[in-house]
Amino acid sequence: MKTNIRVFFSLSLLLLGAHVVAQQTVAPVDTLTASLPTIDYAIPSGDLTIANIAIIGSETYEDYVLIGFSGLSVGQKIKVPGTEISGAVKRFWKQGYFSDVRVLATKIQNDSIWLELHLKQRPRISKVNYYGLKKSEEEDLQTKLALTKGSQITPDLLDRSKIAIKKEMAGKGYYNAEVFMYEKADPAQVGSVILDVNVDKKEKIKVREIYVTGNQALSLNKIDATMKKTNRQANILNIFRSKKFVQDEFKNDKDALIAKYNEIGYRDAAIVFDSVAKYDETHVDVYLTVDEGKKYYFRDIKWAGNTVYPSDYLDRVLNVKTGDIYNLKLLNKRLTEDEDAVSKLYQDNGYLFFNIDPVEVKVESDSIDYEMRMYEGKPATINNVTITGNTRLYEHVIRRELRVKPGNLYSQSDLVRTLRELAQMKQFDEEKLYKGVDIQPNQEDGTVDVGLNLETKSSDQVEFSAGWGQSGLVFSLALKFTNFAIQNVFKKDMYKILPQGEGQTFSIKAQTNGIYYQNYGLSFYEPWLGGKRPNSLSVSVYYSIQTGLSKRYQQAYMDNTYYNSLLYGNNYSSGVGTEYDKNIYLRTLGASVGIGTRLDWPDDYFALYSELSYQRYDLKNWYKYYFGFETGLSYNLALGVTLSRNSIFNPIYTRRGSSFALSVKATFPYSLVDGKDYTTMPDIDKYKWIEYHKWKFSAKMFTPLTKDEKLVLMARAEYGFLGYYNKNKRSPFEKFYVGGDGMSGYTTAGTETVGLRGYESGSLTPQNSNGYNGNLYTKLSFELRYPLLLEGQTNVWALAFSEAGNCWSEFKDFNPFDLKRSAGVGVRVFLPMLGLLGVDWGWGFDPIRGDSGKGGSQFAFVLGQEF
Repeated sequence: MKTNIRVFFSLSLLLLGAHVVAQQTVAPVDTLTASLPTIDYAIPSGDLTIANIAIIGSETYEDYVLIGFSGLSVGQKIKVPGTEISGAVKRFWKQGYFSDVRVLATKIQNDSIWLELHLKQRPRISKVNYYGLKKSEEEDLQTKLALTKGSQITPDLLDRSKIAIKKEMAGKGYYNAEVFMYEKADPAQVGSVILDVNVDKKEKIKVREIYVTGNQALSLNKIDATMKKTNRQANILNIFRSKKFVQDEFKNDKDALIAKYNEIGYRDAAIVFDSVAKYDETHVDVYLTVDEGKKYYFRDIKWAGNTVYPSDYLDRVLNVKTGDIYNLKLLNKRLTEDEDAVSKLYQDNGYLFFNIDPVEVKVESDSIDYEMRMYEGKPATINNVTITGNTRLYEHVIRRELRVKPGNLYSQSDLVRTLRELAQMKQFDEEKLYKGVDIQPNQEDGTVDVGLNLETKSSDQVEFSAGWGQSGLVFSLALKFTNFAIQNVFKKDMYKILPQGEGQTFSIKAQTNGIYYQNYGLSFYEPWLGGKRPNSLSVSVYYSIQTGLSKRYQQAYMDNTYYNSLLYGNNYSSGVGTEYDKNIYLRTLGASVGIGTRLDWPDDYFALYSELSYQRYDLKNWYKYYFGFETGLSYNLALGVTLSRNSIFNPIYTRRGSSFALSVKATFPYSLVDGKDYTTMPDIDKYKWIEYHKWKFSAKMFTPLTKDEKLVLMARAEYGFLGYYNKNKRSPFEKFYVGGDGMSGYTTAGTETVGLRGYESGSLTPQNSNGYNGNLYTKLSFELRYPLLLEGQTNVWALAFSEAGNCWSEFKDFNPFDLKRSAGVGVRVFLPMLGLLGVDWGWGFDPIRGDSGKGGSQFAFVLGQEF
């Protein structure tokens, strides 16, 4: 009997196909299909032409998009039933964006059919909540998952997200982590859900013990030290190393172990078996079996293809000799990586296309012969040097610092030196200089184009600081313009606050706490005087005045009665301000002019700087313990010469390089030629023209301790000596004031402050009946630095330091082993507009002579200077 049915096509979520559902007249009525036309399935239909396609239930996608995706189109001929309808359903199911798909025939007339696509969209994510994770872990996951606001939830998306989260947790040592995801309707958005992601990390899996068999050349402790990330908990030396087990790191550590064997001659070493066994819920044991093989040695090394340098010279550069232990890592470093490697020798002389391939040509017993097969190519000439990203300086200011210039042979050393000189200008982001180099060689014509993509930064600084002195707060305001252009002073259209573009430095500084202390200064620096050679010009002038406090205040302060009788008495409201005495003062006027030049010998990192300086000291009733006399005029006319060498690359956060400086500053030896007797001469005459010779030496060395050059050790040494021509005419000025941070309000004119953390200001300076008498000092420092932030123009780093130093009056008292020691920690922040800021805490370990100060806990502050 013919069975008449109403037809509709639907996709079940549990089946991968389309189903034709036939309903008997006795079945429950489906309101969706009750009025649909009937189809006789006993007799297959002929071709039907689609007259119309309607989309029902989709609120997000345009109808034409969904119709196009279905593969059906108006005018298309189909069969019912047929593969066209089932194929459309499968396409929607495979996409995963819909939880229910039905294709209904709403009308059949003649040879035409009207279709409706009923779609039920899966919900979209309106919000994702993470539970069980740290904020940093959550932020890391968000960048790796597709669980973003507006994304449509599919089973595949959820499964992939769970897998990704577990993998991320495993990478942190959480191998037993479980992930649960819960959806809940968002009442504020129809068709959207809030997704809760609950991560139960469990405990980290750690390595309890490592068992190694077959090892003879390397002990277990050496193997443990070689495996940087897979460390056994049983070894006390691993107290500061990670002991979590991470599969990817374990694989890297196995490679590192084989590399270590290769370094000591075991080129055939292999790990023949490894396994990881569960010890308990939070620990695993690692088992390794190694086959070390035999130990090999280098024998004959021959060169092939070399025409520029003879083989014996290349042998000396390589520095790998017959009988040396086989070390492939060392061989590659000597060929291509070290600063004096063979490839650098060629590249520094224009051979940019140079290539070398070390080939093992013979292995006999425990010896290996190598042939160094090289292609020298032709020297490459620099064709063009382009500069991009510069928005502050005139281009000629940059180009005069370049060592790579069109027409020159390419040199890798010249390129590195160029980047260093650009970093020293402090006009560009030093951390991005290497990344901005673009080398474009053209082997056909033997040329190379060099591109320098610079990121300009503003290095102008505004320094506002305050320090505390005996008389209260001393405020400082300094403006430093590092891109000044004195040539444009009279060109109004070239002003941007001040004329800019030539890379000159112009500084203005003022310090004051009112009547008691004032200091004003101007300075100018031109790095290329005349614009043709790197000869620098420095000019500075300054004036300061210090007003003394009354005799009454001084006596009360010495008797420790000031705070009781003055501050808390009737004068509380006026305080120290009422104690200034205008008849007690020290006024200083100073000026200097200096010329510097770069030297070519011993190398071009050396520089010579000469300076003529003048100071006029005007004292009236001034404190005798400062300079040994109270009233008079003193003049200081001196010539200074400094020989320095500076190979530091990044002047802000320095990773490598060194700086050395030896200086001497001397006045004319008046007492040796004027024939006067200074034994009984009054101070006002004796010190009218002061005389001395002053010697100083300073050295800094920066050494990176890690491959990424972040952890850096800075070692420093300083020495200073103030000498005399006549023991009866020793200079009361230019002495050393040692101890503290040099930031306690102000420094007295005529003295040189030397900071030593962990001790009070000036506490290491010896005194005699005439006051402070520091004529000789030494200081040694070690600092371990690690960057916390090196982004853009902001640099932040933490440090730990140890220091030792002391100060003496006479050279005969000098004892290089009698040093006052200290240690501590600190932090530095470099901000473009403020310069270098920092704070250190130090602990002084040794007692101080007399009662001038003490060690113990001390804080030191840094404002625009280094210790």
